[in-house]
This record gives sequence, structure tokens and C-alpha cells, in this order.
Amino acid sequence: MAAIAQTTFKSVTTPVEITRTSLSAADTLTYSSGSGQVLVLYNTTAAPVDVTIDGAGATTIAPAGYGGTISVASGKVITVPASKTMAVNLDNIAVFLAGVVAVTGGTGVDAMLLG
Repeated sequence: MAAIAQTTFKSVTTPVEITRTSLSAADTLTYSSGSGQVLVLYNTTAAPVDVTIDGAGATTIAPAGYGGTISVASGKVITVPASKTMAVNLDNIAVFLAGVVAVTGGTGVDAMLLG
């Protein structure tokens, strides 16, 4: 299990090398709410890979106007097509990122966390 390292570049005035983490079946990341972090996922394989991002504290949400709750406990699945790259704005999926954030099913995917 690896912790996905963040590359900070917002306040840097020169080009920066991006830290790349080769994912395994179970990894983690640290989410900082409202910081504009982007998780970039590159599939190194010849088949699609489903990567699940799931915060340990994410259970249910009650959206306004819904009249009930929706479970977010199973996490957010990001399908990365074969040999493609996907970018995920983590603030847009924040309801899935409460608590310790596990990234599972990522074998064959390289991850870059930008912030």
C-alpha cells in the first residue's frame, strides 16, 4: 500500500517534476478540502481499469430537494480506459472523501496528485 504523494505547483514559478505513484490493489491519498487538488490517473494497461476512491467516513448525504438520503459508502468509481489518462477534480467528489481516503483497484494505473 502506497500513499499517493502530492506535487505542489500553484505557488511555484518554475517548472516542477510531477511525482508519479504506481498504484497497487490498495493505496491512500490525503485530501485537503477546497484546495483544488486534481488526481490524474494514467492506465498503463491494454484494458480498462476501475479505480475506486472511498473515504472511510463517507456514509450518506441528504441533498436539498431530494427528500431523503443517498449512500456514498461504496466510494466513487473512476473508469480509466486502456492507455488513457483521466483527471479528477477532488473538490467535485468531496462527499466521497471524508476521513482516510482509500484508492483501490488501481493495479496497472499510475497516479499523480496535483495541488
